[in-house]
Amino acid sequence: MLGAVTSGQIADLIGRKGAMRLSAAFCITGWLAVYFSKGPLSLDVGRFSTGYGIGVFSYVVPIFIAEIAPKNLRGGLTTLNQLMIVIGSSVAFLIGTIIPWRALAVTGLVPCIFLFVGLCFIPESPRWLAKVGHHKEFQVALRKLRGKGTDITQEAAEIQIYVETLQSLPKTGILDLFQRKYIRSVIIGVALMVFQQFGGINGISFYASETFASAGLSSGKTGTIAYACVQVPITVVGAMLMDRSGRRPLIMVSATGTFLGCCLAGSSFYLKDHNLLPEWVPILAVAGVLIYIASFSIGMGAVPWVIMSEIFPINIKGVAGSLVVLVNWLGAWAVSYTFNFLMTWSSSGTFFVYSGFSAITVLYVALFVPETKGKTLEEIQACINT
Repeated sequence: MLGAVTSGQIADLIGRKGAMRLSAAFCITGWLAVYFSKGPLSLDVGRFSTGYGIGVFSYVVPIFIAEIAPKNLRGGLTTLNQLMIVIGSSVAFLIGTIIPWRALAVTGLVPCIFLFVGLCFIPESPRWLAKVGHHKEFQVALRKLRGKGTDITQEAAEIQIYVETLQSLPKTGILDLFQRKYIRSVIIGVALMVFQQFGGINGISFYASETFASAGLSSGKTGTIAYACVQVPITVVGAMLMDRSGRRPLIMVSATGTFLGCCLAGSSFYLKDHNLLPEWVPILAVAGVLIYIASFSIGMGAVPWVIMSEIFPINIKGVAGSLVVLVNWLGAWAVSYTFNFLMTWSSSGTFFVYSGFSAITVLYVALFVPETKGKTLEEIQACINT
């Protein structure tokens, strides 16, 4: 959460690449501290360092992708971030079952080192370069991203005009986000993160084995492996659909699926509590959780981050992005912390509560969230402010 709070300011101050380098350095330091730990203090330092780095990454990576990508590829490329997260978590889970935790910490170093070195070979965000007045570097970065033979004149002019307009505005702080011209973007970004987290994803995913076991499945580990196997291919499908179906349809279909999955899982525990149809209890629980995960992976996992990276004007992107990422991490903590308490209160009621948030998500997106597919970042701002 601390990383989330400072992520926007860091990315605005030292650039998107600089922020990613800093995050990679924190993660490398953290994993080394975990590997060499001799007691709880060094483990805590390592966890704090990696947590801070991930908090910054969670904001700056989708922002960087959205700022460098052509408008027709922006959604799919931003979704690749979620796909890599899903692949990484699935691989870490599988590797963690066969190697000790110190060795697992070493595997965490590999992507961090690749990223730290790889950043030397990619350009900085052209929009950030234009914002800070590096006009020559802005042209070079945009041309490198679009290819030497591509005419960048119109796109460069649009970015320059938009940045110059924003620079004429006063510097923004957290209270400025509540001005009329910004409030709609802020509400949309915050609301999508609230719905993403309070739909129950972290509770359901972190405690999948326990959920399957409490529903009567003979091996909770088997269900968890199935969970990991479902995530990756469905997230690939979501990435392919992002720039074809649009953000709004994808997130509404996804939320409808999480609603159905929660209802099935809740029904299984309701049947168990009332000793009804015992043979159906584990079937409904596994089906419900897998449908939930598949549905979440196709839209709810990635689309809020894509929209967050698109809807904020560049002059408030740092402050607003930090707020939205902070809300996301607070929600993740709240759901993870309360899941076991809720399951003790009522297993079926827990899933029915999560299904309620999924239903509200569908209604909110249908009524208030604009479609951003196929629009430049500047066109999206014009759409939101009309």
